[in-house]
Amino acid sequence: MSERKTIAIIGAGIVGVSTAVWLQRDGHDVILIDKAGPGEGTSHGNGGVLASCSIIPVTVPGLLQKAPRMLFDPSQPLFLKWGYVPKLLPWLLRYLKHANASDVERIAAALTPIVGDSLNDHKTLAHGTGAEKWIVPSDYLFLYENRKHFESDALGWDIRRKHGFAWDELEGEAFHAYDPIFSKDLGFAARLADHGHITDPGRYVKDLAAHVEDNGGKVIRAAVEDVVRDNGKVTGVRAGGTTISCDTAIITAGVWSGPLADQLGISVPLESERGYHLELVEPSAMPKSPVMVASGKFVATPLEGRIRLAGIVEFGGLDAPPSKAPFELMRKNARAAFPGVTWKDEVEWMGHRPAPADSIPVIGEVPGIDGAYMGFGHHHIGLTGGPKTGRLLAQMIAGRLPNTDVSVYAPSRYAN
Repeated sequence: MSERKTIAIIGAGIVGVSTAVWLQRDGHDVILIDKAGPGEGTSHGNGGVLASCSIIPVTVPGLLQKAPRMLFDPSQPLFLKWGYVPKLLPWLLRYLKHANASDVERIAAALTPIVGDSLNDHKTLAHGTGAEKWIVPSDYLFLYENRKHFESDALGWDIRRKHGFAWDELEGEAFHAYDPIFSKDLGFAARLADHGHITDPGRYVKDLAAHVEDNGGKVIRAAVEDVVRDNGKVTGVRAGGTTISCDTAIITAGVWSGPLADQLGISVPLESERGYHLELVEPSAMPKSPVMVASGKFVATPLEGRIRLAGIVEFGGLDAPPSKAPFELMRKNARAAFPGVTWKDEVEWMGHRPAPADSIPVIGEVPGIDGAYMGFGHHHIGLTGGPKTGRLLAQMIAGRLPNTDVSVYAPSRYAN
């Protein structure tokens, strides 16, 4: 057991709360600091899937050719606020540089240790916390119009196979026997076992945070302005105009981590990939398992009393209000995917996925500052990779060597 430390965790989404749970199990005192409180941001609004197989980044070969057409086609899941383009451009150019096969392979190899065993990572994290009730083991299906449509995604499936993922293929009647909710236009499914979903992601994170509090951790609602250092060592965190003293500080604030990281000499090219969800409340039928509908690039997840649709990408920064078009597209896609389903009400939500230009999260110690750590930048896979990220950070802080090569996530790759 390493010495007992007081550790401030900045950001109480799934990554921050997971880190707090693992640090408490190591005997440390933890303080969770978040401007809105636990589970209120992206961790509330994600797709809810423990998507272990989601190791393929958005930046696949051919994206550069497809993107302009997608932006001008209202039926495509990519949106852009044009007034934001000048600010977005430097990040976008770096991002698009990775749209090649060798970078896709490299990114997938980096993501697999973080997300590849997500269901078990969540079960281990939540064990004994009261949050277990939200975890449901399930299949995860990718739905295509037909086999030819599936084969057009061959690069991604080949990479998944290489990293140990297996699936079975359901065609035509076999797929509709498995789940009759879906339209006959969807005639092919790749079904992956050993996945799972969280039936209320926001409440799940809140329950984990409540467990941290029950075990003596503190939860503070405040915006963090800076990490305080003295002679190259962390001594506190400045939040809401006061200094909270600590030995170690960890930045796990998702897309809001950028400015704090900058102050510590780490300039991560980080953008908000604005994500939308539409919830269909009290639907007349539920999908049996979470699915990714490939044609619309959206996920439909059965949650508590509702179906959550998620998966639109919009670039427009942190400040602009939600756009109407993404919600309209999800509504249209839902009606096409499960035409017989009706629902009583809808909930619209928009949040911010933290997107580093290289699609690999930033996890680890800040070079040259004793006691400063980071864990953010998980793009679409924050919920999926949160528990493993928290465990890796706890291991690093304890000086235990993680059984995975963590150098690929190191903040030092962005050191000024």
